[in-house]
Amino acid sequence: MPNNARRKRRRRLRWIQGFEIFILFLLLALVYYFSLPLRTPKNLKIPKASVATIITQLQRQGIAVGTLDAWLLQRWKAPLPGWVYLGHTRMSRLDFLHQLASSRNRFAKVTLIPGETTVIFMDQLARRLGLDARRLMDTYHRLSPYPEGGILADSYNVPLRYDEGQAVNYLLNLSRRKFSRLATASGFAYEPRHWQTILTVASIVQKEAANRREMPRIAAVIYNRLGRRMRLQMDGTLNYGRYSHVRVTPRRIRDDNSSYNTYRHRGLPDAPVCNVSAAALQAALHPASDNALYFFRNDRGTHDFFRTYKAHLKEVHKKRRELEAEKRDRNTSQSSAGTKRKKR
Repeated sequence: MPNNARRKRRRRLRWIQGFEIFILFLLLALVYYFSLPLRTPKNLKIPKASVATIITQLQRQGIAVGTLDAWLLQRWKAPLPGWVYLGHTRMSRLDFLHQLASSRNRFAKVTLIPGETTVIFMDQLARRLGLDARRLMDTYHRLSPYPEGGILADSYNVPLRYDEGQAVNYLLNLSRRKFSRLATASGFAYEPRHWQTILTVASIVQKEAANRREMPRIAAVIYNRLGRRMRLQMDGTLNYGRYSHVRVTPRRIRDDNSSYNTYRHRGLPDAPVCNVSAAALQAALHPASDNALYFFRNDRGTHDFFRTYKAHLKEVHKKRRELEAEKRDRNTSQSSAGTKRKKR
């Protein structure tokens, strides 16, 4: 073989070997790069935008992604808009990008407001997740040991892929675990029959209390009245089910024959009035050491508490006099304004 041919062959082999080494080095560099850990939030909101804009948004949130990540996402799968549940605050770059591109971990953030009833919440959940409200409610009644109050009032990340059964089961299981932890922390085993009583007291506390601070005192009033076999006579118990946001009127008190009407029926209602917060449950589990039997809403929007009916009635009459005086002053002002307009 001529020397020139040998030299060309050697150069070609060296070039091929060099290219293979370069490719190997590049692959190793990519493996190293995509295995590097990233710090991320557990929940991440992806905007409806281009991959480049999404990468910029992630960078602004302190997530160390760049051009190479954008390049891979563009060729892999552009992230869908919405919330993503990552589950961890530290993961490999490749795992993070896979989570962004996946549709299985998309979720809707739903919040059950303390004091809301399940039927109202299921309507909201149906609209948020695109599910059927009646099926959600039917599933709740089938799976929950409680007619009401079986879902702790909190914020939840519900996967968008869930159907009605999965969504309700997910919420009930999370709530059951939290109920169990609260029971254990209070020194007893979680048992649904006993817990329903706690839930019922907590639900009345949730409806009646103006803020978290007075919840233990409201709970004390409930237990004190029950201990003396007094009717609770609380408006909040009538805001059950579909009546969650309906104003309680004298006619309603007269006509409602359910156990929720604590003006007519002695003791607790047959079931919780609403879904409750952890704070209301803590109040039901640990009421204040207070002998109060009555409370009355004051001008600050909170409640004043009284141990005797005489003191309570005195405050009621005082408030009525103030309201009547305000009404007279208002009528006088309107009358004076009308007289001035006539003179003009």
